[in-house]
Amino acid sequence: MSVTIRHLDARSFPAWRERSRAAYAEDLVATGQTREDAHRHADETMTRSFPSGAPAAGHVVFDVVDDAGVAVGYLWIGPDTSGDAGAWWVWDIVIDADKRGRGFARKAMILGEEYARAQGAHSIGLSVFGFNVGARGLYESLGYATTSIKMLKKLD
Repeated sequence: MSVTIRHLDARSFPAWRERSRAAYAEDLVATGQTREDAHRHADETMTRSFPSGAPAAGHVVFDVVDDAGVAVGYLWIGPDTSGDAGAWWVWDIVIDADKRGRGFARKAMILGEEYARAQGAHSIGLSVFGFNVGARGLYESLGYATTSIKMLKKLD
């Protein structure tokens, strides 16, 4: 199986941005945030990351492409928020539900790391929601180490 990443076409960007924002908000709701707070947080994140509707400096969104040339998901990477130009972040990676478990995410992560390294990155980090056990397993198998854990207990 051949997997590549290609820059997301600018014409596809507005639809991608909305899809990503909505999915992020739903993930935040799944962690216990109210719908209102989750949507506000997702809107703020997207506005900060895509001022004027375009990626902030250094950020790039790739289509993850199968060997037939069909996009099967996306990868968004760029500098983290530390101010260290060599510290990068996987802001989001999503593989279409019917394509998961076939190695697309693994290969996209490796290609993203190679891209970041070529841009001068010395590290790359990410966050993963605790409920996303499959993603956590993938990241650990790729050498990502846990650096913090956030926990919540529902009292109602």
